Formats: sequence, C-alpha cells, structure tokens
Amino acid sequence: MASFAPLVPFVKARAGIGEGALGLLLLCLGVGSLVTMFLAGALAARFGCRRVILASGVPLCLCLPLLGTLSDPLALGVTLLVFGGAIGSIDVVMNIQAIIVERESGRAMMSGFHGLFSVGGIAGSVCMTAALGAGASPIDATMGGVAVIIAALACAAPNLLAHASKHRPTVFAVPRGIVLFIGVLCFIAFQAEGAVLDWSGVYLSGTEGMATHYAGLGYVAFTVTMTVGRLTGDRIVERFGGTRVILLGGLCSASGFALTSLVSNWQPALFGFALIGLGCSNIVPVLFTRIGRQTLMPEHIAVSAISTMGYSGILTGPALIGLVAQLSSLSLAFLIMAALQLGVAASGRFTSHRHR
Repeated sequence: MASFAPLVPFVKARAGIGEGALGLLLLCLGVGSLVTMFLAGALAARFGCRRVILASGVPLCLCLPLLGTLSDPLALGVTLLVFGGAIGSIDVVMNIQAIIVERESGRAMMSGFHGLFSVGGIAGSVCMTAALGAGASPIDATMGGVAVIIAALACAAPNLLAHASKHRPTVFAVPRGIVLFIGVLCFIAFQAEGAVLDWSGVYLSGTEGMATHYAGLGYVAFTVTMTVGRLTGDRIVERFGGTRVILLGGLCSASGFALTSLVSNWQPALFGFALIGLGCSNIVPVLFTRIGRQTLMPEHIAVSAISTMGYSGILTGPALIGLVAQLSSLSLAFLIMAALQLGVAASGRFTSHRHR
C-alpha cells in the first residue's frame, strides 16, 4: 500500500488528468478495499487465513507493476479497484489471525502487530521514493516492491493459520451491541488518521505559514510517534490495561488537535501532530483485542464489520473536515476532531470484555 503512494504523481502525469479525475481514481482504491473488507471475514472462516492471504497476494503483485505503467484512466480505475480489494482482504484476515494468536498466547501482542504495519508504511514509501529519486523507472521500482511482497508472503506462509473461526461461515451480519459500539470508536479513531494524512500539510502551509516543501513534516511527526507508540504499546497495555490506554490515548490525541488549532505557530502545531500520533497509536489495537474477547458475534464477522467502519472513517473524515473548513475554518474542524477524541477517551471503559 505504501509503495503506491509515491507513484500517484506519475499516474496523474501519464494519464494526463486533473485533480478531480485523480480523486475519482483514488476513490476506486477505497471502494475496492471496502467491498472485500465486507466479505473477507466469511472467506477466512470458510477457507482459513493462510489461503485467503496468499490468494489476495496474487492480485496485489500483479496490480502494482500495472499501476507503474498504465495510462488509460479506465484501466487505471479497474486496476485500483482490484489492488484496493487485495489490500482490504489482507487487512481483515491478518487482523483475524492476530486476534487468535494474541488470545492463545495469553499476552498483549496487538500493538506490536500494528506497529509493524506502521514500520511497513514507512519502509515502503521511503524505499519507493528513494528508488524513483535514484532514477529507477516506475516499472522497475514496482517490480522491486513485488519482490519484497513475494518474499514476505513466502516467509509467512508456513506459519499462517489454516483456520480462522470455529463458527459457521456467515457472509453478513448487521453489527450490533458492543461490536457496533467498537466499530463507531474505530470510525472516529481512523478519522483522526485521515485528517492528519490529508490536511496536516494544507494546515501547516496555509494557516501556520510553513513553507510548502516542509509541510509534509506534520504527517512525518504523526507517523513517527504512532510507530514508536505501537512498538512499545504491548508493554504499556500489560502494565496499565486497555481501558486506561484508551482513556489516556484519547486525551493525548484530543490535546494534540486542540494545540494545533489554538496556537498560531507551526512549531506547536508540529508538536500537536506528534501528540495525535502518540495518542492514536494504541487505541485501535486495544479495540481489536476487545473484539476478540466479545461473544456477541463471531470474530470473523466482527473484524470485517469494524474494519469496514474504520476504513470508512479514513475515507469520509477528510471530506467532512473539508466541508467544515469551507463553511468556517480548518481550526474549527480540528477542534471538532478534538471533541470526538474526548468521546473516545470517555468510552473506553464500555468496551471491556465484561460488556457483551
């Protein structure tokens, strides 16, 4: 997924399209992910985690080089649908496996799993950018990415679970009760990530007066603290418990949004984005752990539901922020995000496994 981000300017130039058409193309990636997230849990329950992850890796490896070469907008849209579908499927099924492994191990592991996802995001984007910057063509750079994906799948395959659920496979069930509640919290948590991803650079360069070519530092600060927070998160969860981690994480994230929006200087704003990353880092891992402890719905359906709701937050959050910014200001939009994070902080105790 991270390997594709540096290719976006090349896609835009090859296709000869404007920002509006590019936005529609990128929406195809999100739509593809949502569709397969919806179905992946049932597929994993029927065929097992190993088969679904390996099968999803095939279109991932086929589509990435195509995204480095295609120029026809229609072909790009179809390829992005399939590419997003492969990512969405792997995303859900690897979380199902993570829940099972963590539960059977008897110790906190989820933050570390999500931390390695963040490490992969940094490594993928940095390596692809470095390759392109060194003069490699998009097709050569993407083939390097494919080689890494194949190697990772080959190393992981023997230890992927042949099963995913003891329950009868179910294609769809309406999330309810604690599953719906956790899904809403995931939606809000992922909204924060989408807000920083899409709007931190605009905010720093527009409102805070930072030079445009440095504006990406806001997302860098967010990503670094999120990665560090997740890689150390398992020890923190074991020491303080998931409820306190959600409480303190929500308060930290809310403080970051408030600081960024209320202090009119780019240095405090950068610190604010770092606080948001640190605060958000372990909220979602704890919520996934608690999905594995609830008994209201089979976990393969519950993980599909909360993954879909969470990813919807990434897609819709930036658009809602843009609407608020259009009507008022980005500062007010960030303050609204701060209020939502306070709601997450206050809600952590209601996600305990005692609440079925």
